[in-house]
Amino acid sequence: MKALLCKSYGPPENLSLEEVADLEPLPGEVIVDVYAASLNFPDTLQIQGKYQFQPPMPFSPGSEVGGVISAVGNEVKGFAVGDRVMATPSIGGMAEQVKVQPSGLRKIPDSMDFKTAAGFAMVYTTSYHALKQRANIQPGETLLVLGASGGVGMAAVELGKLMGARVIAAASSDEKLEFVNQAGPDELLNYGDGELKEKVKALTDGKGADVIYDPVGGDLFDQATRCINWNGRLLVVGFTSGRIPSYPANLALLKGSAMMGVFLGRFRKEEPEAYEQNFRELFDMYTAGKIKPIVTKSFAFEDYVAAFNVFRERKVMGKVTFEIRSE
Repeated sequence: MKALLCKSYGPPENLSLEEVADLEPLPGEVIVDVYAASLNFPDTLQIQGKYQFQPPMPFSPGSEVGGVISAVGNEVKGFAVGDRVMATPSIGGMAEQVKVQPSGLRKIPDSMDFKTAAGFAMVYTTSYHALKQRANIQPGETLLVLGASGGVGMAAVELGKLMGARVIAAASSDEKLEFVNQAGPDELLNYGDGELKEKVKALTDGKGADVIYDPVGGDLFDQATRCINWNGRLLVVGFTSGRIPSYPANLALLKGSAMMGVFLGRFRKEEPEAYEQNFRELFDMYTAGKIKPIVTKSFAFEDYVAAFNVFRERKVMGKVTFEIRSE
């Protein structure tokens, strides 16, 4: 099988697409033939050696795929060869086959294609956990979503609306905001000029946002701490800007606000029942047509450098996937 391998840290040009041995399942493992693999911002960090968890080399990046089960190990129950699934392996998704634990598998309806399956789990479970468990967002509250055109941002806009919030979708260009508008936010905000604080205050009668969803960090985080409402919650989702900011404790005191970390992997480990309940609720939303995942770019496997560069050049809108096999 073909696999995208990281053998040395650096830019995507360091990666190589190589033939490796086919996979065989051990007891308790499932092999999935990958049709589509999702590319996420953490993958770009991992190949540079900058992520919180680094697998031993060589490794194939990728933690989300859509495909078909091709082999099932002993002791596995509930899955069979031929099942169409979405899978969330911790690593190895950018290959023609991947090993997955049954806990990381979910059967998908016939109406869901593999690209959608590959791009569903991480963005929706991250944003739902952020808004539901961490922020406990309430109907009528104002939600400001930074980086709203990215995968997690779009999911946060969709879910925020479903949860009854007034949603301000913020992005760095009019093109990105036009894209975000299909998710139905109440307000659009362009911070491409570097200005966020005063624009948020203008849209909230000077009060600021009740909940701020921030996957960007850097200078935007600095401004977000100054345009948050009393009892506001600032959700730290990631740092696509490249700079990890500091939180001024005096502002937390003056505004009665809280900074809350959003770490999906730890949530899944520490609170598996809540994670599974979230996933069930998200699947119900999907089958009811309430959430509509959008894959905007799908690359041939051989075009991996161009795919990674969409993130490096900050051009991501929606989800980016690799087409590993044809359906």
